[in-house]
Amino acid sequence: MITEKTKIHFTDNYLINPTNPITVNVIGAGGTGSKVLTALMEMNHSLVELGHAGLSVRLWDDDVITTANLGRQRFAECEVGLFKSVALINRANRFMGTYWKAETVKFEKDSLGRLPQNAEATIYITCVDNVQARFGVAEILKELCNRRNHRDTPKYWLDFGNSQHTGQVILSTIGEIKQPNSEKYETVASLPFVTEEFGELLLQSEAQDDTPSCSLAEALEKQELFINSALAQMGCSLLWSLFRHGMTEYRGFFLNLRNFQSQPLKVA
Repeated sequence: MITEKTKIHFTDNYLINPTNPITVNVIGAGGTGSKVLTALMEMNHSLVELGHAGLSVRLWDDDVITTANLGRQRFAECEVGLFKSVALINRANRFMGTYWKAETVKFEKDSLGRLPQNAEATIYITCVDNVQARFGVAEILKELCNRRNHRDTPKYWLDFGNSQHTGQVILSTIGEIKQPNSEKYETVASLPFVTEEFGELLLQSEAQDDTPSCSLAEALEKQELFINSALAQMGCSLLWSLFRHGMTEYRGFFLNLRNFQSQPLKVA
């Protein structure tokens, strides 16, 4: 009897045993991004304790903190008026003794089509609420994919997205990741971009209102209080498994917080 092998993606070797901290670009510092950064702080400390080189994070966001952000996002009243990225990175560095960086600009090409400075990283994490921003990131990653001649070679893209009650996290590879020979598993070298696999659905969702909220009450009409933190914890758990176990059978999930259902997305 022939049984079908389980499809598995093995983590790129450099993430397991790097010579320097793994560079991570986090794009978006709002409801999800602010909580993802906290998870990355915990992950970095844990990796270092396990003898790993840890993470070097750069947080991108040009937004400033408003009173509407308080409560649902990880900001204090005394931080109103500051750039979100600066407030979060300063807090992380003071708390953990790290030397992470903040960028107070959008992660996008300039008017001449040039890539943003410091765009290179091994892992990209997008926490944006704008569909076009995702497509813009995808375009930049494809261009960077052709520049594989340095230690910050782009390898993975972890995208977070949500509506009021639901959300998803999708892991993609940036190009193919070399896989080991395996008799037990069917190895998968390439995981599709979220913009390629779910591009039409993303464009359909663009019609939804994404105007800024003037108060927390108005913000909660668009996004439930704990949808961002639930996605951040589950999504970063997927990232952690790449480091800790060196492989994954899953490349993401869909979450419905209204009925507490989660649907895993298997490697295919």
